Amino acid sequence: MKKSFGARLKALFGIRTFDEQFFEDLEDMLIEGDLGAKCAMDISDAVRKLAKSEKSTSPQDLQRLMKRLLSEKINGYAPALVPDETNIFLILGVNGVGKTTSIAKLATYYKERGESVLFAAADTFRAAAIDQLDLHAQRTGCRIIKQSHGSDPGAVIFDAMQSAKAKGERLVLADTAGRMHNKENLLRELQKIDKVIRSKITSPDCYKKFLVIDATTGQNGLSQAQLFDQAIGIDALILTKYDSASKGGSLIQIGESLGIPVAFVGVGERYGDIHPFDKEEFLDALVGMA
Repeated sequence: MKKSFGARLKALFGIRTFDEQFFEDLEDMLIEGDLGAKCAMDISDAVRKLAKSEKSTSPQDLQRLMKRLLSEKINGYAPALVPDETNIFLILGVNGVGKTTSIAKLATYYKERGESVLFAAADTFRAAAIDQLDLHAQRTGCRIIKQSHGSDPGAVIFDAMQSAKAKGERLVLADTAGRMHNKENLLRELQKIDKVIRSKITSPDCYKKFLVIDATTGQNGLSQAQLFDQAIGIDALILTKYDSASKGGSLIQIGESLGIPVAFVGVGERYGDIHPFDKEEFLDALVGMA
């Protein structure tokens, strides 16, 4: 079985001679962990300096130092629904990251907390995406608003928000396209959707935009976050396919570069396998303290 990133980092910290070679190995390992070259270099240098100034000599001391430094670069986000209003979560992400499954998991999470949920099938670019979301709606017991393949996504979301308001449903979860004929088309489409939603909401607090990132994606996670954040602004991330073998270091990069926090983590295949991001737990696992 492949060792988790945290376990490998813990093994490295177990070396008693914290010499130049150790800090070079640490930097290499952080790059391997998807923290990116600049971030890895900064962290390695900071650990070296702090270890010297604070006279940290044990592996546990260095792990705690690492955790403290990384803690400044990442934050959790707990989205709150505005009472007595229709709230909408726009779910974004490239194809293959687990976007529609995340919508089903979020629906399960909020339904377990007594909320009524409606799906909006606004990825009209792919017929399969509409069918997939329809199936998730049936399995989770949620209503779905959909139109035919190739319809205007903004119109689907407009109808969904009207329908949710009429029926008193509190949360609309909207799927979106993750790929189109070219990047410009996709970004233009998302900006149109954003405009439609803004024209319908009663308060900016009713509207949240989540980017779904695959924990195994690595460096691509940052470029995806930059792309979507530039297009319409991202409130928080949802991390999918996260387990002990996943590195998840790209979250640190995204947090440091773009300041985007993390809201939820998907940890398995079942609808119930999603939970709010726990920063302490995540960092403990990342630095091998878990």
